[in-house]
Amino acid sequence: MSETSPAGADDAVVIERSRRHPEVFAEVFRRHAPDVKRYATRRLGWDAAEDVVAETFLAAFRQRDRYDLARRDARPWLFGIATNLIGRHVRAEVRQLRAVERGGGDPVAEPFTDRCDERVSAQAQGRRLAGALAALPEGHRDALLLVAWGGLTYPEAAAALGVRVGTVRSRISRARGRLRRELGGVDPAVFVKEETVHG
Repeated sequence: MSETSPAGADDAVVIERSRRHPEVFAEVFRRHAPDVKRYATRRLGWDAAEDVVAETFLAAFRQRDRYDLARRDARPWLFGIATNLIGRHVRAEVRQLRAVERGGGDPVAEPFTDRCDERVSAQAQGRRLAGALAALPEGHRDALLLVAWGGLTYPEAAAALGVRVGTVRSRISRARGRLRRELGGVDPAVFVKEETVHG
């Protein structure tokens, strides 16, 4: 493997190499931009997500000299940057959730819904969920959606948010309780699926 080749290297090695060879940082973008974009799109919609992804990787590139090389996986770092940027767009996120609540579809999930009866049911539940998510405190919504939509584990979400794992657990527990009440006792996990195993 050459000095600049990122093939097979973990994120920390790639970022370290990018300090001497900036073009190598493109590998970090290639690996993680689709996941960051999917997460930002679900939270803000297509247009704002494009800006968040661009700003996330620009900020990461500028901060790469301060990256903790003990962290082999850059996903929590990148999702933390994206979440901070989303925080600046929080009004747009709430508008996006309210638009879904009023009858719009989920901009990520909508193209993948095949059967008509499933689509009608998912849209009805999605509207209720969107309204409930919009009503959550920002910190609770961030923790819940980093895990549910970002695919991060609890420890990764804690690293992304710069808080303890216990804080993430507490915020997610409170968010679920509030969502359950808002959804009339329905378990929010039915609609906000967590795709990872949590540590």
